[in-house]
Amino acid sequence: MAVPALDPDAAARIAAFGPIPPMRERGIAAVRAAIEATALPANLPDMASIVDRVVPGPAGPIPLRIYRPSGDAAAPALVYFHGGGMVMGTNHSFEPLARTLAAVSGATVISVEYRLAPESPPPAQFDDAYAATEWVAAHATELGVDVNRLGVVGDSAGGSLAAAVALAARDRCGPKLSVQVLLYPGLDRDMGAPSITAMPEAPMLRHDDIVYMLDIADCGVSQHDHYRVPAYAADLSGLPQALVVTGECDPIRDWGERFAGRLRDAGVQTTVTRYPGVCHGFLMYSHTTARGRLAIAEIGALLRAKFAHPLPF
Repeated sequence: MAVPALDPDAAARIAAFGPIPPMRERGIAAVRAAIEATALPANLPDMASIVDRVVPGPAGPIPLRIYRPSGDAAAPALVYFHGGGMVMGTNHSFEPLARTLAAVSGATVISVEYRLAPESPPPAQFDDAYAATEWVAAHATELGVDVNRLGVVGDSAGGSLAAAVALAARDRCGPKLSVQVLLYPGLDRDMGAPSITAMPEAPMLRHDDIVYMLDIADCGVSQHDHYRVPAYAADLSGLPQALVVTGECDPIRDWGERFAGRLRDAGVQTTVTRYPGVCHGFLMYSHTTARGRLAIAEIGALLRAKFAHPLPF
């Protein structure tokens, strides 16, 4: 497999960062500090309101940040799980993507600050994600959202959580989800996937960065169920319709695309789009590249269509 080339504007953005040492060399504390210290863009979309609150979780309160793009009553809702390999990230550092998703979709976005590994070993991340989704569904009237137009969305590791919540909601007769949005999702553990072996020095996500984060996230536990690794699920039927986004220059591209193919084959309405010339995480600051602006607009348009025409089954 040939190594794909970045779009010129994406390559310029990566070059502007300068040399980035491997995560293992920097250490998780420094990586976390860097992502939290990054200044948020000045031109984030306006919201009708942004509210922070905490809700009960399986091991204590779970912080939520609620983005309302308008004052519409009974708006559709998306429960959002941020990326960061299950080991970094907060509602603050991932605000650009959460807020942009609210703006382009017209949905109220509820961002979940789940517990991180290694301080909280798995399944803490999934447990918080599922508990938060259950809480949103149970409090839809209080939140002013339409429980019949409730979806889950996540990027990278958050995409894995979104897929896992959809699986658990099906298995446990939990919240009825109308859509799952998986953005370059970290759904698997197959380090032999062709996209991974072909791009060991991929921009923003080296092979060793993936290994390093997985080692921390797994906390030395080798046993995985399909809520920790959705690719291990034997049955993908009966799940909510899916929107899967991948980047051509992302080493975990194959994980998302293989899962999308399995969803389709299981009878799940699935839209999968591979955006050429972009790397892992390209939607975090989507306004900085032409392909990112197109992708976020297309995601928003698809979500608006799905929320305008909800499927009754």
